[in-house]
Amino acid sequence: MKSLSRLGARAFWLRAGLLLLAVALVACGGGGSTLPPAAASPPPAPTTPDRDRTLTVYSGRSQTLVHPLLVTFGEQTGIDIRVKYAGSSSTAATLLEEGDNTPADVVFMQDPGSLGILADAGMLSQIPQASLDKVDPRFRSPAGLWIGTSGRARTIIYNTDAINPVTDLPPSILDFTRPEWRGRVGWAPRNGSFQAFVTALRLTLSEDSAREWLIGMRDNDAVDYPNNVTTVSAAAAGEVDVGFVNHYYLERFLEEHGEVFGARNHYLGNGDPGALVLVAGVGILDASENKDIAEEFVDFLLGEPAQTYFAQEIKEYPVSAGVEPAGDLPALESLDPPNLDLGSLSDLEGTLDLLRDTEVLP
Repeated sequence: MKSLSRLGARAFWLRAGLLLLAVALVACGGGGSTLPPAAASPPPAPTTPDRDRTLTVYSGRSQTLVHPLLVTFGEQTGIDIRVKYAGSSSTAATLLEEGDNTPADVVFMQDPGSLGILADAGMLSQIPQASLDKVDPRFRSPAGLWIGTSGRARTIIYNTDAINPVTDLPPSILDFTRPEWRGRVGWAPRNGSFQAFVTALRLTLSEDSAREWLIGMRDNDAVDYPNNVTTVSAAAAGEVDVGFVNHYYLERFLEEHGEVFGARNHYLGNGDPGALVLVAGVGILDASENKDIAEEFVDFLLGEPAQTYFAQEIKEYPVSAGVEPAGDLPALESLDPPNLDLGSLSDLEGTLDLLRDTEVLP
């Protein structure tokens, strides 16, 4: 368990101030951006430290991505933030093992399926309706037990020299089993977001349909990559013509390499399983004795500064506070994902069994 240092917070604010100045100078014309300083968004509590106020966060989100946000919340409020980092599935397993004896107040997850597991186990508390109302119902628990904090759209990454997206790409991800796509498609079956997509495929179509698609892709010589980053790189290099990824990896490559980068995203829409929009999200542990502070933290993540951080720094979709996505991303409302309770994506074990049974995974 890590307790956030105020020295780390000061370092973050120095970096934030410099980046904010750069943003002001270029007027959002391609410069970096980060969480605005506290003065731009009044803190929800006094800024003088109160070490009697402690919040323990179990984070399934990467430390490199979200640690600055946690530092900022502690700096603004004077709350002593203690955080335990692990993968989302590992975090869920730990909480199930700890049960009512968990020291955690809040769980901050990379995927909705892990939050769904905890909700189904009765471990999450009702989030106040005022907080729930800040986010589209598609991106939160129907029972109000967790709420999305940022979005990740599934896309088709394509090589710009090989593919005209208007004339060459099919209308559905299911069509990539056709013979003309043999050996031209990259995928990452070991990736958690891909596995969430397969879970969605099982739910929106059927177990048999998901099995048939996986076998079709396998037999069509889909090229296996370890993760989204290598899939995007392979598409840009022409190793494959298309791949299945999350949208924000391309945005990071474009930020580094510019418009000459040889790949772009295509958004399927039309309720297609390949148009799935996943969310990272947060829930409050029912066993927590610090629910008031936990609710402050939830509202902080949904506020404009944190939503701007998700958009500008992580390249994810903001889901509240009227914050616009970074770059040239299409509006979240335009994506048209499949109609699905994201919390129902909790049967990871069933998906892993299917991937092994179809020999997509060893």
